Amino acid sequence: MTPTMPTAKEHRFLTSALDERGALISTEDVRAWLASRNQEVKVRVTRIPLSQMRDWALEEASGRIRHATGQFFSIDGIRVATNWGHKPEWAQPIINQPEIGFLGCIVREFNGVLHFLIQAKVEPGNVNCVQLSPTLQATKSNYTRVHQGKTPKYLDWFVDRSRSRVLLDQLQSEQGARFLHKRNRNIIVEVEDDLPPDPDFAWLTLGQIKHLMASDNLVNMDLRTVVSGIPFGQEEMADAPRTFAEAMRQSAREPRHPHLPFDDIISWFTGQKVRYDLQITPCDLRTISDWELTDDALRHKDGRFFRAIWVDVEISNREVAHWQQPLIEPVREGIIAFIVKPIRGITHFLVQAKLECGNFDILEFAPTVQCITGRYDKPEWDIPYLDYVLAARADQIRYDTRQSEEGGRFYHEQNRNLVIEADEDFPVECPENYQWMTLNQLLTFARFNNYLNIQTRSLLSTLRFA
Repeated sequence: MTPTMPTAKEHRFLTSALDERGALISTEDVRAWLASRNQEVKVRVTRIPLSQMRDWALEEASGRIRHATGQFFSIDGIRVATNWGHKPEWAQPIINQPEIGFLGCIVREFNGVLHFLIQAKVEPGNVNCVQLSPTLQATKSNYTRVHQGKTPKYLDWFVDRSRSRVLLDQLQSEQGARFLHKRNRNIIVEVEDDLPPDPDFAWLTLGQIKHLMASDNLVNMDLRTVVSGIPFGQEEMADAPRTFAEAMRQSAREPRHPHLPFDDIISWFTGQKVRYDLQITPCDLRTISDWELTDDALRHKDGRFFRAIWVDVEISNREVAHWQQPLIEPVREGIIAFIVKPIRGITHFLVQAKLECGNFDILEFAPTVQCITGRYDKPEWDIPYLDYVLAARADQIRYDTRQSEEGGRFYHEQNRNLVIEADEDFPVECPENYQWMTLNQLLTFARFNNYLNIQTRSLLSTLRFA
């Protein structure tokens, strides 16, 4: 077989992923820079009653919590009916944000290596205030200035195509259990001109970004999802990998020897979608029997899942320095894990076809284990592979950090993210809604809409090749 060489663009991304030093700021100094921004940016987030929320209120006719402009987002009630899983019907609150926002990175070459313009950004729900974020992270309401604030920095380089060249442009979903049909535009553009400097921004290689993802809550969800879609090309590799990082690089680029051919995976996934139904009906928040809406919060009566709270926010370096909004607060930390295993000499990922009520197209590819709304220490029903993940030995754990969910909508939500390398005797046979896939196959699916869920993309983004 003739080797398939990576394109120039894919090779440049790979070179950036292998460079963990950077040309402009050392990886070690990034931490000091974040610490200094945390000291200089003033942040205050205070819980307040719903009745004191400016411009937000319960809409009497629809029974949803909405901004007076009708923009930004709303907290809606929905009733769910499905034949997937263990619970055929339920009702819950959900974030309804139909507009498509920008999650974008500007890249530029320094010393022949692509660097990403990264922002030290504060979101009101962040665990540790400042986190590494994309160059541009803005909802449509933000960048069209519904809030009457400043225009987001560097917006013009994404809107005016004469100033940049597009390297990646995708529509990708967000949390299907919390958002109703939410998608954002994930985009990477390259520039050649000097950009105006700003103390909240720094140039990092992809390798530096991935290195920093090994620490808890440094790289935010939005940056993780943007870099997760980066292609690294296809190239047959003759030598067997010596390290787990080399195994990841091989799995990302080696087109041969998958457990299941790509077309067969599409057929399997299509069959899963045809098999399962998902019906969503809007409802009044006040009519959901298991949930109670008070001036203090919207919460489950048994203290389960999550709650909506109301906050007053001041952040000194934002386009608008003072505002109020709802945030979704988790009841407990969740767990997200991939089990991986060499099959035919190539590391494969055990992927599940998972239904979540807010999914745009019923099912998406999810990690082997994804427990973010219920108690994974005392699950209500059997969760495949959960016991194996929780019992993993230290020598099997290839990645283990706490990573934050999106701080613009979620308050102090972090989940444990794991990659577990299975023992040789771990069975290849799996339940009908699970399948083994190479990283190359997963990255191919990442080029298209509504295949990889946000948890999958977030975890895949952390994999290092160096």
